[in-house]
Amino acid sequence: MSDGWSVARALTDPGSVAGLDPTGWTHLLSAARALSLIGTLAEVLADAPVPPDVARVLADVRHSNVAGQRQALWEAECAAMALADYPGKVVLLKGTAFAAAGYDAALGRSIGDLDILVDRAGLDQVEALLLKAGWEWVKPDPYDDAYYRQWMHELPPLIHATRDRMIDVHHTILPLTAGPRPDAAALIASARLLPSGLYVLSPADIICHAAAHLIADGDLSGGMRNLWDIDRLVRQFVFEEPGFSETLAERARLHGLSDAVGRALRLSAQLYSTPIMFLRPDRARNTVHASDMLFLRRITAVDGWGRKTRKLTRQGFYIRSHLLRMPPAMLARHLWTKWRKGHRG
Repeated sequence: MSDGWSVARALTDPGSVAGLDPTGWTHLLSAARALSLIGTLAEVLADAPVPPDVARVLADVRHSNVAGQRQALWEAECAAMALADYPGKVVLLKGTAFAAAGYDAALGRSIGDLDILVDRAGLDQVEALLLKAGWEWVKPDPYDDAYYRQWMHELPPLIHATRDRMIDVHHTILPLTAGPRPDAAALIASARLLPSGLYVLSPADIICHAAAHLIADGDLSGGMRNLWDIDRLVRQFVFEEPGFSETLAERARLHGLSDAVGRALRLSAQLYSTPIMFLRPDRARNTVHASDMLFLRRITAVDGWGRKTRKLTRQGFYIRSHLLRMPPAMLARHLWTKWRKGHRG
């Protein structure tokens, strides 16, 4: 069994680490770090009897993670202040949203860039306000800028000149060239207000977004962390949100993401025993598919030293991610243009 599976086992059954020798601990911690789950593992094992050296490593990780989340929430506040004159909703996405809303998925989660969702009609105003407040373009190349603005689901990435923190401004959750076309207006309309004045997606839409990002868009890198997010969120929402099962099925259909949500739930159940039996409208999709094993092979592709494994599988999903983002003819033109630019450079 791969070390990706070993990390999943440690997260769901902390007692399984009791018999690890020093090499076993090295492999577990290295794999967890490579999978962006070291902070989560540190929280899960916070009260477990572990060797002193391991305890010190995990304590350092917990301390660093708390500081990282505090920084992420401050960055969200900075964006809110910069966008104070924008009349529309500013919706937090991904890890910052989990932390700001106090969701269980935030426990131990590493947070990278700040991701926000705004109405597409307000992009020009949001862009101007952020530039005025000190953000600047990461990709000044004219072709990349035009590509983002015409075909992507977000503006070109921005980075703050003094804080060195990036922000991704989304106007929907999948590229415009992708097959599914999520209802961005519905995502924003159903978003929930936080005390800060910022918003987060509704619980069902959070699951839809997580599934879209993992299954319908990317190459599954970071997949184990994304599925852990889904596991934590589902466990919380099925008990705290009346009618969550039915609402999730309805929102998945609305956004054209029923297949992506179904697969994400099945994969999460395989890795983390996510209780998807509570999601009755999705029961027909809860049966494991043969192709799910290939997805799991990709998601768990890391060894005990944190190195990526299964090169051909990873390459296959990398190609798949590009084909999902745009039709073959368009993809060929895009790759040819990028190659020519790199060749001239």
